Amino acid sequence: MTVVDDQTAPPPAGPPPRLLDVGVRVAGALIVVVAGVLTGVLELLLATVRVGGYLIGVSALIAVGANIVLSWFAYEAVGRRWAVALPAVPWFALMAVAAVRTSEGDLLLAGDNWVGLAMIVAGAMTFAVMGFRQILAPTHTLGG
Repeated sequence: MTVVDDQTAPPPAGPPPRLLDVGVRVAGALIVVVAGVLTGVLELLLATVRVGGYLIGVSALIAVGANIVLSWFAYEAVGRRWAVALPAVPWFALMAVAAVRTSEGDLLLAGDNWVGLAMIVAGAMTFAVMGFRQILAPTHTLGG
């Protein structure tokens, strides 16, 4: 006959799980905000790409793809439905700044550039659709 001791395992060493979870979520939120700025800059740089003298719409396509990925990652990293705003706000701010002429006359996004306008519309609609999907998505629980 064996006797089993009713001992529990010692608690794991390191930071508390709750603190670690919050730290990972904050780091994910910062990554998403920075990625929103970086993709916005990339899209602005590609808005003037020409092939054979004609503007191509690669910037608008990248805006759609990047904003879908950013919205998805924001929700996964932060775990909240409102997280889609984290990449959207700096992206919109960057587009607004790019459309305003400086005192020196510089302009990043001209009104006669159809690719830039398509990029803004496509990117904004992508963030809107992804946010709306988050609102309508059913809540999922850990147990079922």
